[in-house]
Amino acid sequence: MRDMAQPIGIATDLAWLRTSISNVYFAGTSDNWVLIDSGVIGYTDLIVRAAAARFGEGRKPAAIVLTHGHYDHAGCALDLARLWEVPVYAHALEFPYLTGKSLYPQKDPTVGGAMGFLSRFFPSRTVNLADVLRELPADGSVPGLPGWVTLHTPGHAPGHVCFWRESDGTLVAGDAIATANLDSWRDIVSQKQQIARPPSPFTYDWGKARASVERIEALHPSVLACGHGEPITTGVAGQLESFAAAFAPPQHGRYVELAARTDRDGLVYEPPAPRDALPRVAAGVVAGVFLLAGMVYRKRGKKANEQLG
Repeated sequence: MRDMAQPIGIATDLAWLRTSISNVYFAGTSDNWVLIDSGVIGYTDLIVRAAAARFGEGRKPAAIVLTHGHYDHAGCALDLARLWEVPVYAHALEFPYLTGKSLYPQKDPTVGGAMGFLSRFFPSRTVNLADVLRELPADGSVPGLPGWVTLHTPGHAPGHVCFWRESDGTLVAGDAIATANLDSWRDIVSQKQQIARPPSPFTYDWGKARASVERIEALHPSVLACGHGEPITTGVAGQLESFAAAFAPPQHGRYVELAARTDRDGLVYEPPAPRDALPRVAAGVVAGVFLLAGMVYRKRGKKANEQLG
């Protein structure tokens, strides 16, 4: 059985590790490496052990860099930054959400599908990284990773970025796209490799999301490493071309017709939330269960009294 703390190599000096529902990436060598994204809260120890397994005990990264600040990508960032005494870098447009100044646009469970349902139970807030947060360089360089560049790919999050190494066509794409269909229960369980939409309930601007997919497709990458799903290392360019040509938002949802608006200070506008029927349905089911239980209880009580009489 594979050691869960052993990262899996996918390209030169790049390996990945799954933390519950999202991936983290180890880029570089033992002499100089960087952690890309930090997974969900509670995986600090696993990430530290994985880093030691790949680079050696005591080998600290030069930095932690984030594709964006959603809780499943920034969850362990503060703990790791303090443990390793390194900064955390993100795009400037992510700062309001990573410093407690603003909330992200609200999640939208009404898009439907598996992730739409599950999103109701996911936290809306992310971690506060104000003490360790730094801005990714405006020139597109990636701190600690020579040969890599930062590409701004908004839509899923205002300051979402991808990390691109042109020399071998390797792209760490965060949630600009996924390599598993998160709208399908079956595909979430099987983790079937396929290029798919960004996580729908958390994507606030589908027009920008489409433009980001088109930008990614134009790179013709040979390795595609996303925040969700197993990385794809063969036939990537052809799959991306087909996916980009057919890209479409969900059929319905809060941000499908109107996008949320954000600026450097955070959230500016959200379109009205559609009516979400599921909580009422769930409440009705619970009420029905209690009503049925009460009827059964009263019937048994009446029968017991008759027997005593």
